[in-house]
Amino acid sequence: MPETRSEDEQKRLDRELIELLNELRVALPGVQVLFAFMLIVPFSQGFASLNSVERWIYFAAFITSALAAALLIAPSSFHRLRFRQGDKEKMVNLGNRLLVGGLVLVAISISLSVGLISEFVFGTAMALIAGVGIGAALGWFWFGLPLSRRAQD
Repeated sequence: MPETRSEDEQKRLDRELIELLNELRVALPGVQVLFAFMLIVPFSQGFASLNSVERWIYFAAFITSALAAALLIAPSSFHRLRFRQGDKEKMVNLGNRLLVGGLVLVAISISLSVGLISEFVFGTAMALIAGVGIGAALGWFWFGLPLSRRAQD
């Protein structure tokens, strides 16, 4: 049964914005660490030994982590630039979409990174198992589980 709240529209928007910003505070440090890791990889000794396919996998992981950071930071920028301009509902709705999009890109980047490291350490078979396995786990826990719960409601 859906929860009922006794709050007016403004209080609801305030609460939803606070919840959104708190969720961003959880997601953003992870993508920042991932992106920082991706920035230093090309300067490590082992990078020179990557073949062309591995370099493209690295590049895809690097670009998706950069785009994820952009999407996860965007709601804060939107909030600052539109502060006190009566745009809170749009901010909450757009922020929600940006957060979900950022999480999709983080999941892709993590999966590619796990696959690349597994390839480097163990070879192609383990890279496929690890990359696809992590991708499936992230897909389920971050998207499948909440969406299946929504379908049950």
